[in-house]
Amino acid sequence: MAGLFDKQVEDYLDARPNYPLQWYSMLAALTPHHSLAWDVGTGNGQAALGGAHHLKMSAPQVCLPPQVSKGFCASVAEYYEQVMATDISEAQLKSAIPHSRVKYLHTPLSLPEEEVVKLIGGEGSVDLITVAQAVHWFDLSTFYPLVNRLLKKPGGVIAVWTYKGPTVSPAVDSLTQRFYLTTLPFWNERAQNAVDGYKTLPFPFESVGLGMGSEGHPVSLDMEKKLSFEGFLRMLRSWSAVATAKDKGVHLLSEEVVKEFETAWGGREVIASVTYKGFMLAGKVKL
Repeated sequence: MAGLFDKQVEDYLDARPNYPLQWYSMLAALTPHHSLAWDVGTGNGQAALGGAHHLKMSAPQVCLPPQVSKGFCASVAEYYEQVMATDISEAQLKSAIPHSRVKYLHTPLSLPEEEVVKLIGGEGSVDLITVAQAVHWFDLSTFYPLVNRLLKKPGGVIAVWTYKGPTVSPAVDSLTQRFYLTTLPFWNERAQNAVDGYKTLPFPFESVGLGMGSEGHPVSLDMEKKLSFEGFLRMLRSWSAVATAKDKGVHLLSEEVVKEFETAWGGREVIASVTYKGFMLAGKVKL
């Protein structure tokens, strides 16, 4: 799915929720060592680092205390000495925020598996692998063998997650559902796993227990955010189906549709409290 989000990088960066602090602390508690993490499909580094300090964020985010976070939101880099953050999209990586613990790497689909293993750190070198809102786009037949090679055995953990939403209000949610139905012809079939909250996603790893989700049984968690109307529109524009439709000459988010959303929202100046629903699966290599 190379380049799928290249054309809406700014919308993607601005509109998506920051992931819950609890997830990172729980995952860190599962790995005995905290030397190396691999954030796959990192995009703009949202999971690897967090993104509240991007100048165009539409509303404040909930972050760790300054004395702990050094000004950054909850992220893998808070808990691991080195984070290798990779993506097939150079455009997404250009929007990522630099950090001393995070190394961003462009890994095109043409890169041989042996080169990927070497770049990340070698066989059995990784404590934690994270994939935020991306694994449903992957060729799992090639990705999961990489996971098995790179994770420490025992002790290494892989966690993947996605989210739905946001829910805003009955009026906005009704319009969002109607808008979503207009996008259906333009979604890639792989997106269905995300729509299902990863209940149908193949995940051939041993459960880590502790309510962290397992194949067929993702754990869910609410993600709250303050969102402006413009931020909401950016979120809709960031949908891959909306971009695909636009490429085909179909403008789903027309002025008429935007006006309907604005009325239901209560005006462009309103900042709404919204809730995204996150879904996670976590596991370890079966020995």
